[in-house]
Amino acid sequence: MPQIEISQIEKLSKSALMRHGAQTWIAASVADAIREAEATGNRICGLYYLESYCQQLQSGRVNGAAAPDVTRPRPGSVRVDARFGFAQAAFERALPEAVTAARECGTASLAVCHAHTCTSLGYFTGQIARAGLIGLGLTNATPIVAPPGGKTRVIGTNPIAFSVPDGQGGIAMQFDQSTTTVALGKITMAKAAGEPIPEGWAVDSDGNPTTDAAAALGGSLVSLGAGMAGYKGWGFGLMAEILAAGLTGSLASLDVAPLKAPEGAPHDLGQFYLLIDPGMSDHFATRLARVAEGVAANEGARMPGQGRVLAEAVEVPDTLWAQVRELAGSA
Repeated sequence: MPQIEISQIEKLSKSALMRHGAQTWIAASVADAIREAEATGNRICGLYYLESYCQQLQSGRVNGAAAPDVTRPRPGSVRVDARFGFAQAAFERALPEAVTAARECGTASLAVCHAHTCTSLGYFTGQIARAGLIGLGLTNATPIVAPPGGKTRVIGTNPIAFSVPDGQGGIAMQFDQSTTTVALGKITMAKAAGEPIPEGWAVDSDGNPTTDAAAALGGSLVSLGAGMAGYKGWGFGLMAEILAAGLTGSLASLDVAPLKAPEGAPHDLGQFYLLIDPGMSDHFATRLARVAEGVAANEGARMPGQGRVLAEAVEVPDTLWAQVRELAGSA
């Protein structure tokens, strides 16, 4: 398995996206997200999605030339219509206005409307934190989660991400997690590898616990918390659903087609962010430091995301790297 420099991953990803129809600046925005995902070990949100991006650029499921439309209908509300283009590009265009709104109002919301899957929410909330603001992000996805005790899928894995600035242009804390016990991608990867999944991740179509990845994909993922009941994660998943779909006018999970299908209707997903200026309180920095101090008092413990170092090179499976090179036209 070759070691590939992150810069090379970004370069070929950009080339592949441009080769399949994305404008240069849009391809660069998406490639940057792929770069960060791979550099942080978040493989599910990295090169794993590149083939799908390219296929959907060609089929029209995602518009590689969409010009995001940024508006500010209220002082503390920023909206960007992605026009069925990439979420990364829409967020890039809207972030400066959202930061300005948060500085002026103390708190501001950013609604990304009618977008392709954003893949990694932490990529976006991390940018908010590096701008000196607290960032909370939510989105929805293809339906794969039934209510606790039920069998009919209603919502997606519906992740939530939260990033806190360190006051020096970095990130003091960050988490990015699905509201299910595990992300859907881990199950699809297990199926592809012919490997079982741990009990507690999913149930089959009859609502019974399963360790078979194929049965899990035909059934439902389990929400976080309280064992197989998952009622705590279910509540957070519903919160993400209502904010991401309801406040952006994008689709509810029930109406979203499989995200990696090469053809079909645009994803039409929404992402909803809150940007909070920690300067509203004179006590934020000291309280954050106090909490971090308490965590550090436990040997081996740290704040989520604290001290994360981006890898300069990562291992990429031979077959995947060959695919990337082919997509970029450099095979």
